Amino acid sequence: MRIEKRIKNYLVFSGDGIIEALKRINDNKSRIVFVVEDNGVLVGAISDGDFRRWLISSPSFDLNQTVDQVMNQNYVSSAVHTDTFKLKELFSDGRDIIPLTDAGGRFVALARKANNGFEIGKFQISDDSKTFIIAEVGNNHNGDINLAKKLVDLAIDSGADCVKFQMRDLETLYTNKGGNAEADYDLGSQYTLDLLNRFQLKSSELCEVFDYCYTKGILPLCTPWDLVSLYNLEAYGMEGYKVASADFTNYEMLEALTKTGKPLICSTGMSTEVEIKGSIDLLKKLGAPFAVLHCNSTYPAPFKDVNLRYLSRLKSLSDSVIGYSGHERGIEVPIAAVAMGARIIEKHFTIDRNMEGNDHKVSLLPEEFSEMVRQIRNVEEALGELSDRELTQGELINRENLAKSLVINQSLKKGEMINRDMIIVRSPGQGLQPNRIEELVGRIATHDFETGDMFFESDIFEKVSKKNHYNFGRPYGIPVRFHDYASLTSEMKLDFVEFHLSYHDLDVTLSDFFSDYENIGYAVHSPELFSGDHIMDLASRDELYRKHSINELNRVVLVAKSIGNYFPETKKPVLVVNVGGWNPEHFLSIEDRIPLYELIEESLKQVDLSSVELAIQTMPPFPWHFGGQSHHNLFIDPDEIVSFCNKTGHKICLDISHSMMACNYFNWDFAEFLDKVLPFTVHLHVVDAKGADGEGVQIGKGDVDFKMLKEKMATLAPNVQFIPEVWQGHKNKGEGFWQGLEFLENVGI
Repeated sequence: MRIEKRIKNYLVFSGDGIIEALKRINDNKSRIVFVVEDNGVLVGAISDGDFRRWLISSPSFDLNQTVDQVMNQNYVSSAVHTDTFKLKELFSDGRDIIPLTDAGGRFVALARKANNGFEIGKFQISDDSKTFIIAEVGNNHNGDINLAKKLVDLAIDSGADCVKFQMRDLETLYTNKGGNAEADYDLGSQYTLDLLNRFQLKSSELCEVFDYCYTKGILPLCTPWDLVSLYNLEAYGMEGYKVASADFTNYEMLEALTKTGKPLICSTGMSTEVEIKGSIDLLKKLGAPFAVLHCNSTYPAPFKDVNLRYLSRLKSLSDSVIGYSGHERGIEVPIAAVAMGARIIEKHFTIDRNMEGNDHKVSLLPEEFSEMVRQIRNVEEALGELSDRELTQGELINRENLAKSLVINQSLKKGEMINRDMIIVRSPGQGLQPNRIEELVGRIATHDFETGDMFFESDIFEKVSKKNHYNFGRPYGIPVRFHDYASLTSEMKLDFVEFHLSYHDLDVTLSDFFSDYENIGYAVHSPELFSGDHIMDLASRDELYRKHSINELNRVVLVAKSIGNYFPETKKPVLVVNVGGWNPEHFLSIEDRIPLYELIEESLKQVDLSSVELAIQTMPPFPWHFGGQSHHNLFIDPDEIVSFCNKTGHKICLDISHSMMACNYFNWDFAEFLDKVLPFTVHLHVVDAKGADGEGVQIGKGDVDFKMLKEKMATLAPNVQFIPEVWQGHKNKGEGFWQGLEFLENVGI
C-alpha cells in the first residue's frame, strides 16, 4: 500500500458534467474519480461500473448531465491518519483505491493497494516503464553555479531523464555547526567537511539551477541531507526526493520526507539487510511511494563487491520498484542492472575526473554517460515482455529462405488421400513446417498436385477461394512476378498487375513469358537489392555507390518501358521505387536528413523518367535488409514527404503497412498522416501492419483502421489504383491476395 497526495486527476466537483468525470478517469487510468463540493468535502465516487449502470438505466444519454446524477454515495473512505494496517483491511478484490479525508471531511489524499510504481514529474516509474536515468551532479559543480548549469546542459545532451544535486545546511548537519574540522574528526570526515565548506552552493543558488533545469526541459531532483534543507526544498516545490544511503537508517528523516507526500528514491548503501528491511517496513507503514536502489558506497566500488544478484533479493524485500546507484568505474554494471530488473539508474556525472573531490573520480564523462544511456535503451528494447513467442519479420524472412517445408514426392489428383510415404522434407521453408506432417496424413487433396509441390495451411483447413472479379470503386490489381503472371491472373478480370522485379529479371528475355498482347494494365516495382549485395540508395554520400544506384535505376526504367510492348493498355506505367536513405545503426536527425533529400532530388534528375510515372514508396522505420533490421530515414515523416513532393513535383506510392508502422513507432496519428500524403499519391499498396516492424500482415489482422482508410481514400485519392501488398500473398497460388481482396471488397474500398 502507498499514500498519494497528488489527487488532481482523481477529483471532480459537484455540478461538473459527466464528460468531465470520464476525462479524469481516462487521465488517471484507475477507473475511478471522487466528487467533492466547492470546499473540498468528499460527497461521492464514480467508477467505470457506476457509469455503465447509469448508462443502462438512464432514459436519455446526455453526458452534459452533472456528476451528481451518476455518483455513488455509498463509498468507502477513511481518515488520512488511519493506521496503515487498518487501511489495508479496507481493500478488497474490487477496491484498490480508498479516498482519505482530513478532520473536516475534505478529500486530501488516497491510499492505493498496489505499492509498485509512482509518478515523478512527467515520468511514470514502475516495473513496466522505461528506465529512469539520473545524472548525479551532487557537488561536482565545485561551488560554481555556471558549471552547475553547464552540467545540466551536458546531462540533457547525454540523454539523462533527471539531473540531481545535494543540499546541506552545514550548521545543522555537523556537530561543530559546519566550521573547520575538529581535531577529533577522523581524516575522512576532515576531508569531506573541508570540501563541503569550499564547494557548497547556497540554497538560493541551487534553486536557481533547478529553475534552469525546468527551462531546459529536464527534471531536477535533490537530496536533502538535513531537515533544514528539506524544508527549503519543500518551499521550492521539489517534485520528489532522493534519499542518500547515509540517511536510509535515519527514521526521523524518512518520516519527515514521507509527510511531504512526494515519491522517494532511496539508496541502500552502507546498510545491512536487517537495517534495509527495517527502513522498508517503516516506509510501507507510513504509506510512502518509494523505490529502493541497490548501492555499494565505496568510491570506486570494486566489481567483486557490487553483487548485482542482490537486486532480486531487494525486490523480494521491498515489493517495490528497484534500481541501482553505482560508484564503480565504467558503464557495464548499470547496463547489466537494467537487464536484471533495475528501473532507476543513478550514476555520478562530471566534466573532468581530475577535478578536486572524490565523487569526480567515480563519475562518468558526458560521452560515457551518453553511451551508457544508449546501451540501456538497447537493452530495454531487447528485454521485450512476458508473452507468447512470435516470429519477427526478420525471422519470417529467414525462415522462408533457410527452413524446410513439407513437399509431395509424386503426382496426386484432387479427391485422393495424402499418405505418409508421399511426403518429404525439402528447402526452402515457404510451405508447411515439417512438424505439421501428422496433420496432413489422411487428408483428402482439395486440388491436383505435381511432384515437388509444397503443402500449405489450406491443405489442412478450408481456404479462401479465388474469384473471377472483385468489385471496387477504383482500379485494382495484384503483385506478380514474370514467372507466375499467367497462373495468378488466369480466369480473372483485373485492371492491372504490378510486376515485382528482382535484379535477375533485368536480364530476362520477355518473350519467354509473353507471346501476345495482354489486355490488362501494368505497373512496375523496382528491385531494392541488386547484384553484388547493392541496395539502392540514391541518397548515398558515397558518390560511386550513388552513381551505381542511378545506373541500376536507369536499367529498371528501360525494362519497365519494354514490358509495355506486351501490355499496350498502359502508356506510362507507374514505377514504384525505394529510393534509399537507410542507415544500419541508427536514425538520423532532421539536420542530417535534409541534405539526403537534396541528393535524392539530384539523383532523380540523372534518370530518364519520361516513359514512366515515378512513385516513391513511403517507408517503414525499420526495413529488413538481408534478413536483418536497419533504420530508414527518408519518406517516413509526412511533412517531409509533402515538402519534397511540393518542391520536386514527384509523387508517391503510399504503402499503408510501411506508414502505419511509422505512425505506431513515432506516435503519429495515422488519420492525420493520410490527410497530408494522400493528395500526393498516384499508387497504393494496401495492406495491414502490426506494431513498428510487423510488415505486410494479412489485411484485417493488424492495426490499420480500414473503415477510416476507405473514407480518406475516397475523399483525398479517388480513382488511385491499388494492390493488396500482402507479404508472401503469392504462395499457394495467390491465396493471401484473394483473402486480402475479399476483405477489402467487404469494407468497400
